[in-house]
Amino acid sequence: MDLDLNQYIDVFVEEAKEHLQSMNEALLDLEKDNTNSSLINEIFRVAHTLKGMSGTMGFTHMANLTHEMENVLDGVRSNNITLDEDIIDIIFECFDALDYSVNAIATEGKEDEDDHKDLIHKLQMTLDNDKVEQSDIHSCHDENNNNDNDVLDEYVINVIKEANSKGLTAFKINITLSPKCMLKSARSFIVFNTLESMGDIIYSNPSAEDIEDEKFDLSFSLIIVTKLEEKELASALDRISEIDNIEITTIDAAGILENEQNINEKTHKDEKKLVSAPENHSKTDNRSRDSKVGKTVRVDIDRLDNLMNLVSELIIIKTRMDDLSETSNIENMAEAIEYLERITTSLHDAVMKVRMVPIERVFNRFPRMVRDLSKELNKEISLQMSGEDTEVDRTVIDEIGDPLIHIIRNSIDHGIETPKERIKRGKSEEGTVILKAYPDGNNVVIEVVDDGGGIDFNKVKVKAIEKGIITAEEGDILSQEEIIPLLFMPGFSTSDEVSDISGRGVGLDVVKSKIESINGSIEIDSEMGKGTRFIIRIPLTLAIIQALLVKLGDEIFAIPLSSITEITSITNDNIRDIQGQEIFLYRGKTIPIVRLNEIMKVESANEIDEHVVVVVRKGERQAGLLVDNLLGQQEIVIKPLGKYLSNIKYLSGATILGNGSISLILDVNSLI
Repeated sequence: MDLDLNQYIDVFVEEAKEHLQSMNEALLDLEKDNTNSSLINEIFRVAHTLKGMSGTMGFTHMANLTHEMENVLDGVRSNNITLDEDIIDIIFECFDALDYSVNAIATEGKEDEDDHKDLIHKLQMTLDNDKVEQSDIHSCHDENNNNDNDVLDEYVINVIKEANSKGLTAFKINITLSPKCMLKSARSFIVFNTLESMGDIIYSNPSAEDIEDEKFDLSFSLIIVTKLEEKELASALDRISEIDNIEITTIDAAGILENEQNINEKTHKDEKKLVSAPENHSKTDNRSRDSKVGKTVRVDIDRLDNLMNLVSELIIIKTRMDDLSETSNIENMAEAIEYLERITTSLHDAVMKVRMVPIERVFNRFPRMVRDLSKELNKEISLQMSGEDTEVDRTVIDEIGDPLIHIIRNSIDHGIETPKERIKRGKSEEGTVILKAYPDGNNVVIEVVDDGGGIDFNKVKVKAIEKGIITAEEGDILSQEEIIPLLFMPGFSTSDEVSDISGRGVGLDVVKSKIESINGSIEIDSEMGKGTRFIIRIPLTLAIIQALLVKLGDEIFAIPLSSITEITSITNDNIRDIQGQEIFLYRGKTIPIVRLNEIMKVESANEIDEHVVVVVRKGERQAGLLVDNLLGQQEIVIKPLGKYLSNIKYLSGATILGNGSISLILDVNSLI
């Protein structure tokens, strides 16, 4: 491909994705009414447009496939071909292949090597009215990831030798995730977290950063130095779900010497390559398109005009404050600062609106998914969506898609019964999944509701006792509200059989951690025989929030205002101790007390009789946070803690205050 076209790849990917979304929607509607000529024309138009775009960019595989699609669709339009379910399925396969190709271009900056021969053959056979045996068609997108060729560098080898001299053992562990794993990086994080509690991970392939960014297929390898035995590592890893295969091998001295020889040979070969390599950078320039397509937001021109006006106002007030600094009139300066505050608030609101995108970007992938699952499971499913125009921050959109996919898959697979079972229970044959979004203060609420069999809480309790998560005595006194958190335990499942799609509970630990990583929360409400409701609350933005500043000893902490219900005060007489948990009576019900100074290891003020309590909530659950003093409400800019501090419990970030000092932001989700 001509290098001059590189600058247009971003535009190509953005427009191609929009056209494919139109094709997807038209195909779903066409399946319900295959005589609708306007839908056939719409799909033909998209295929024709994509063919032209691909040809211009030099993406010949996409151009060839869309050309054959055009031929078939033209045959349908001219009534030479009868449109049936098989042909629609083939066009859906073509859509998937095109979507895969566009994503490959976005990632690599060039077209993938799949020439779509099998699909083109299917389309041509359709034109010839011949049947194609589906069993002879193989998937075009097999993913291979071989970690057996790891060559250890000298640093790793020296660490292993040092560990062996201290009586520790080095194990190489190859992990292969299930092809059905929806959140690879989150699942890998659980593997790393589990192993780090058992020893030191000194090497990983791919690197930890690439694994975190999901830049790997399904397999990765790592080396851990530990005093534990192989069976203990295997036992811990076996408890993690969505892992297909675990290989553990001991690295001994012989293996190390072998690796050292490999290093010398590899270095020698690499040096020869560097000497003889021609100075042709055209291909490497294509391959090195890191983050190949930037995250973009389409913005209404009125919003940009408003933003421009506010920036103009900032320039005016800056000039005015420069003049006032010379006269040093305090009254006029205070007035100017008040005016500046109004502008910055308006500017923040305007920038927020620019970053906002409708949640429809996430929702539009689900009709196709539900269609495919209902066919695969032989269930009749109706997906009802509402609130697609609800707007959330662009960064939130990127994070919420995978958890929703997992929840909807679980609802359809395990929640909704088969048509026969539904009829026995007096329900309609067709199951319903409702997906809706709506704003709630500074949050957006997303609900996934199904009218299936609901969660059997007794079964959850029994499974938890079997797995040793709780004792039988604890199970006897647990309420339904207290049983629900068990569903989010790593590897917990109520399903007796593990299907390809997975049963309710499998992966909910990953879903929870993903949602909580964006300061969101998830709740479950279920009734046996009637269905289940998943309620997800996510913040409108991850960048700037309103917060309450509180003081603990000499330290200042920030609590997000969206999590606060009320501020009150209590005396020591109001505090009761129930089985080691301090509680107090709040508006007719008891809620737990959290002494922040003990959790944050901050020396608090001397013993006092009256305490300031900040009542916070996480969904339906509440807690009272004891603080020393309140400093007031403030708009704060959230700064991440960085890679090395990202796993610190109870903290979600930090902010810089007006006086230049740093205040840590409390993570309410982990405190309750």
